[in-house]
Amino acid sequence: MPHSDVDWCIRIAREDDIPALHALIEASIRGLQAGDYSPAQIEGAIGTVLGLDTQLIRDETYFLVEIQGQPAPVACGGWSKRKTLFGSDGASIREPELLNPATDAAKVRAIFVHPGFARRGLGTLILAHVEAAAQAAGFRRFEMGSTLTGVPLYRLKGYVEVERIAVPLTNGETLPVVRMVKAAP
Repeated sequence: MPHSDVDWCIRIAREDDIPALHALIEASIRGLQAGDYSPAQIEGAIGTVLGLDTQLIRDETYFLVEIQGQPAPVACGGWSKRKTLFGSDGASIREPELLNPATDAAKVRAIFVHPGFARRGLGTLILAHVEAAAQAAGFRRFEMGSTLTGVPLYRLKGYVEVERIAVPLTNGETLPVVRMVKAAP
């Protein structure tokens, strides 16, 4: 959990948060994923494979963490009741069809932490909040397309790798994404 001496809150992201979320996500990708992806992969993935899917904001399933005294959100993430596994508004593959909570897994989507607030429990906080929200909507299983950077955290939280996907990028690179699953407790 985040340090107890810090005042934080989680809330549903709104349309007017979109510019701040884009900035947070880009800072997170550039600052935290450079050890797992090349600069060309990062540049090719920002805004397509990695980024904000505003459908989640419209569905009210995307959240952000604010810390008192910080001018912008420091973490974000959400879940989806739609088939799209990963990707931003600019992704080439979109599957907007609704999932059936009785048979389908909720999609855990786009969890990012600002590099200045990494390793403080905010990823865990967002993930727990997302899972609880999806469970409250009737889902009993979770699925995600994780970056290589996120895999250690998600393994620690009970997710199991089921597939590695080489996602083609518009600049000719590919981005490894790891499909992971977990059953609700």
